[in-house]
Amino acid sequence: MTRLFPFACAAALAASMSFPACSQIAARTTGEAVYDAELTEAISEAVKPVIAPQTTSILVMQSDDVLLEMYPGDGAPDLLNNTRSATKTVVAMAVGAAIEDGYFKSVDDKVWPLLEDKAPEGAGDALTHEMTLRDLMTMSSALHCNDSEDTPGNENYMHEQEVWLPWALSLPSSPGWSRDESGLGPWRYCTVGSFLVGQAIEAASGVKVDEYVRQKIFEPLNIEDYEWFYSPGGEVQTGGGLELTARDLAKLGKLLTDGGVWKGEQVLPAEWVDEMMTVHRRRSDGKGYGYLIWQQEHETSCGPVDAWFMSGNGGNRVLSLKSLDAVVVLTRQAYNTRGMHQQTDDLLEDYIIPPLTCAAD
Repeated sequence: MTRLFPFACAAALAASMSFPACSQIAARTTGEAVYDAELTEAISEAVKPVIAPQTTSILVMQSDDVLLEMYPGDGAPDLLNNTRSATKTVVAMAVGAAIEDGYFKSVDDKVWPLLEDKAPEGAGDALTHEMTLRDLMTMSSALHCNDSEDTPGNENYMHEQEVWLPWALSLPSSPGWSRDESGLGPWRYCTVGSFLVGQAIEAASGVKVDEYVRQKIFEPLNIEDYEWFYSPGGEVQTGGGLELTARDLAKLGKLLTDGGVWKGEQVLPAEWVDEMMTVHRRRSDGKGYGYLIWQQEHETSCGPVDAWFMSGNGGNRVLSLKSLDAVVVLTRQAYNTRGMHQQTDDLLEDYIIPPLTCAAD
């Protein structure tokens, strides 16, 4: 069943972002209806097996108003959604906190010296020993790792290991790898690199990375209900699998949209959020990549809208539309299905984003 929380109730609650449940099922009846009854009905049909199947939540905020909150299918406000690789963006946020705390000097800190005591004897090579946080967060490191190909560092091989870190540090460098004029290597999607970033945070801070994220990000945002994924040996999987409610995902999107500020508190340095949300690499299809976060433009009647987003297997998406002061959360469970990300794009471009395009003028 699709549940629509009443817009008047949602808007009144948005300032606190506490999201207590609203029992009435209705569209907003006061003021201008951004998502009117006809549109919400169309969205309800679209998330059936027509456009975006296996959608479990849609949550849209603009400024401090919650304009739309829907839980189709198996979704619910308290459902912990496994958004897979959206986890990576949370880890990039934690790097910014760790730099501010003085655990790292900058994104150009080398990772190998922090982790070499966990590496098997003779592991790595001259190129992997020079890997920096920037290399790993821009998916341009020397690691022979591409999750889209059968490379030694493919994520699937990591999951076969009892303990991941020694295996990850044993990976060779990619044949022919070199840096271009920007100082970065070619872009290759590598979950192992995101895992190594989490391990570097642990080694530098002396705090397990899940606890560090709790202290620096979740606690300030009042995020209390979540689940991490761990290796059989107990290592935190900072490359994917973190489970959060749609409402807490919206808080993370709002934090990015507001330049690291939450309820007046500077949780993350504004300069770090800007650096995260700067295109450092660009994929062949035109999508940009910052620090473990994606970028693309959405064409609208008011011109192109720049979107930065957390993305994960299944069609999951958390968008920060900064020019519109808007956040969109879509959680889906269409894992490992053909066209899952295009389905999410279609839902966004045809139904979700158009009502917002001029709303912030």
